[in-house]
Amino acid sequence: MSTFISPLLRREARANLRLALPIIATQLTFMGMGTVDTIMAGRLGADALAAVAVGANVWFLAFIVFQGIFMACSPIVAQRIGARREPDETGRFVRAAAVLAVGLGLLWTLALRLAAAPIVDLLALDAPQAQAATAYIRVVALAGVPFCLCFLARNVADAHGLVRVAMVAGLVGFVVNGVFDYLLMYGRGGFPALGPVGCAWASVLGGLAMAAVYGLLYRRLAPLRALRLFRRGWPQLRDVGLAEVPRLGVPIALIIAAESWLFNIGALLMARFGGEVIAAHQIAINVAALSFMVPLSIGFATTVRVGHAAGARDAEAVRLRGRAGILLGVGFAVLSASVMALFPELIVAAYTDAPSVTGTAVSFLYFAALFQIFDCIQAAANGALRGIKDTRVPMLITLGAYWFVGMPVAWALVFHTQQGPAGVWWGFIVALALAAAGLGSRFVHRTRRGRTRSGSVLMS
Repeated sequence: MSTFISPLLRREARANLRLALPIIATQLTFMGMGTVDTIMAGRLGADALAAVAVGANVWFLAFIVFQGIFMACSPIVAQRIGARREPDETGRFVRAAAVLAVGLGLLWTLALRLAAAPIVDLLALDAPQAQAATAYIRVVALAGVPFCLCFLARNVADAHGLVRVAMVAGLVGFVVNGVFDYLLMYGRGGFPALGPVGCAWASVLGGLAMAAVYGLLYRRLAPLRALRLFRRGWPQLRDVGLAEVPRLGVPIALIIAAESWLFNIGALLMARFGGEVIAAHQIAINVAALSFMVPLSIGFATTVRVGHAAGARDAEAVRLRGRAGILLGVGFAVLSASVMALFPELIVAAYTDAPSVTGTAVSFLYFAALFQIFDCIQAAANGALRGIKDTRVPMLITLGAYWFVGMPVAWALVFHTQQGPAGVWWGFIVALALAAAGLGSRFVHRTRRGRTRSGSVLMS
């Protein structure tokens, strides 16, 4: 295959992968935190596991929104670097964004603490589960500010190409979260046994630990130290481009939320087919989610690479870097889809040996293999579009594909045909295929020769 790929494209693909590999490790640490929480809660019994599952899902719904908002800082800073703007000038923007992060973090905390009981009441849980879930949400809400600061710090570091910064912070957060899960949930080392609430406190401490690591590395690493974030005085909030963060970030947040909530609603539709189908669906979705960390990370790396080129107003480099990212997404899609399609029994065996679940899970993995192809392409194309600060139209493409086509297809197939649970997966496939086609076409349209000659389209 490499015979048909130009040397320039191969070099760019290698540069993209050098950025993407540490990002993959970072993403896996975030997934690992949730996995450890689930495993440790499960040892406390069904009520504790249910409380942590409900609380973590409510927390995650807000998590992805705020994470998406601060993802805007990656292309903003990357374009400034590509344009060779002074670090001190970029530092003034980042200091202002830090004030925004604190403000949004406090809003996140307040909203969750006020909404915890009403949300849990809607779910009609048993009394012990409801009480524990409410307490979990109210405590984990305290992590709003440190996590918003982490989102900002990560995207600014990534924009400088310093992707190992987030990896180190993520590993520290993973360890701190796991250690305090054990100490606070089970009452070890002289600590009280707090159960699910201990899990929430572990998440708060993990967020604080990550924020501290970012603070340390921003003082030690020369490119980040040059931003002078810790200078004295109140940050300048006017004329630093701060309005770009919500302008670009809100559509990004909606894109992420649209996909995440599509899968959440799909899981709820599966509930009507019984516990064994739900278990099989969870296995297949977990495999797909783990696999998705690779194209998602390629998308993050593509944002940085394209952003640097766009800031330098190098239209040819923007095209090359975007194409390389998308082709890497396609390449991994073929690889991961092949593994799922050829070895589904082996994959499922790692999760369960229950015959009543295995057969259904294997059939779902065939669907996962197909939608994996489209999911990888849309993730990489989204990353390329973020690099040129194109977020509004991609948001419309994503919302349309997922909620105006994909979800209605899933709903119709589940409730009005004999497809049964397979109908949910067909809805996923249709949604992701449309998103991949729309986002890929959008990048080609935005970067075709002629449109980018002046360079203005690259700096939208």
